[in-house]
Amino acid sequence: MLVRLEDLPAADRDQGLSVFATLPAIARLDWPKEVVEQWLYDHGRHLEFLDDYGSLDLSRIRWTLKDVAVDDLKAIPTGRSDQDWLDEVAAEHRRWLSLRPQRYRDAWEDHGSWLVPPILITRALLYPQSPGLQVIEGRMRVGILQGRLADGLHVADIHRAWVASA
Repeated sequence: MLVRLEDLPAADRDQGLSVFATLPAIARLDWPKEVVEQWLYDHGRHLEFLDDYGSLDLSRIRWTLKDVAVDDLKAIPTGRSDQDWLDEVAAEHRRWLSLRPQRYRDAWEDHGSWLVPPILITRALLYPQSPGLQVIEGRMRVGILQGRLADGLHVADIHRAWVASA
């Protein structure tokens, strides 16, 4: 059965993630809790996400927590609605990272990566002939990675990410 973002209930901030994840329309997707939280609970009704991902059949998507090579992330795009945001974070990565809690800053300095795996999608799900990956959620994390790479700062060779495929 076809399921689009607009078909899903909006997150009710008076109810926690655990309640949202058990709503029948959400539970039927059988997605990892981390993906539900970052994409559907935190951002599912944002206009940018509806514009960029509204045509996807969410019921076809399967998620895998994978190791992704830094080479696959250094020029990874995001949705058209937020590409400027990703580029801005990369250009100002030091400032954006300075606004994050200390544990996130420490992770970049000590391990060269993020603490929370971002949400990526195989571009072929969006554009059938397109290779590679695209960032759905975690644009700040990926922007920081791209900025650190451009400035020659410590970045790990491998990064954990949730990756969607059909």
